[in-house]
Amino acid sequence: MTDSNMPLPSAETKEMIPEEVALGIRKLAHDLSNALEILVQTSYLLGTVELKEPASDWLRMLDGGVEKALNINLALREFVKAHTAK
Repeated sequence: MTDSNMPLPSAETKEMIPEEVALGIRKLAHDLSNALEILVQTSYLLGTVELKEPASDWLRMLDGGVEKALNINLALREFVKAHTAK
């Protein structure tokens, strides 16, 4: 299971994704990566300044959420790669 708790098909039952669908998913994953990069950079910049409570807690929450989103995006990309023709 991924961080999103959605089961993925096992390797034994690997169903192929049609190339047209895979291209659409790859485009969305790429766009998501670009949006996440903004969050990563903003989080980094916020980490370079002294934040008072509760803002420092919020930054830790933001970092945790961004990390999860990055992992989900990576899992999505790997899943599409594994389920499309080479």
